[in-house]
Amino acid sequence: MSLSFRQSDILNIARQDGRVMVDDLAAQFGVTVQTIRRDLSELADLGKLDRVHGGAVIRSGVSNIGYEDRRALNDEAKARIASACARDIPDGASVFMNIGTSTEAVARQLVNHKNLMVVTNNMNVANILAENADCEIVVAGGVLRRSDGGLVGNLTVSTIRHFKFDYAVIGCSALDADGDLLDFDFQEVQVSQTILAQTRRTFLVADHSKFQRAAPARITSLAEIDTFYTDRPLTDRLSKRCQAWKTDLRVCQ
Repeated sequence: MSLSFRQSDILNIARQDGRVMVDDLAAQFGVTVQTIRRDLSELADLGKLDRVHGGAVIRSGVSNIGYEDRRALNDEAKARIASACARDIPDGASVFMNIGTSTEAVARQLVNHKNLMVVTNNMNVANILAENADCEIVVAGGVLRRSDGGLVGNLTVSTIRHFKFDYAVIGCSALDADGDLLDFDFQEVQVSQTILAQTRRTFLVADHSKFQRAAPARITSLAEIDTFYTDRPLTDRLSKRCQAWKTDLRVCQ
């Protein structure tokens, strides 16, 4: 079944914002709420969205959405988050950066930093920072995941254990209401957990679309994160938990 022009536009809005609401879409497209509900139901039947009360969200499950779709998702918010994160990384630091479009955005903000050492299991990050002649780049070995340029597996973990980083910049696929960071790939989770054990300070970069998704594998809790950079406020409950955990929350609006 092919999508109508309106359904394609709805899907693009959902990819940008993480979710869509029936009343908002009806007003935007000048159609009835019944028409929008039918559009959302058809998109859900095609596996593009998940219906929720009053609207729909990008489908979650045991597999992630495509990497190019993720790269385009909330790109302006990711740029603001990345800029704030990069400002907190001084020249002369050693940094680990893992797999993800948000960490790639941070890499773009580090191209003018001086005297950096960056270790990464993200081939895209390595290629971005190759423009910085004053940045030493170490690529962690491992099995190449062609879908996103990531390196995973026991060799990756073994390489990371040879280092102690000043900072780690990590992303995640989802963040649940309890403050747990989640991912889809168990091998990537193992890499992320090893990073956390080998760094002095951990920075999480994740936009608001991660609040509305679910993934099956747990990485860690926000309690283990030093600074969380995002683009929208957390719930009051989770904000209070971050205060208790002494996790610094930076909302980059």
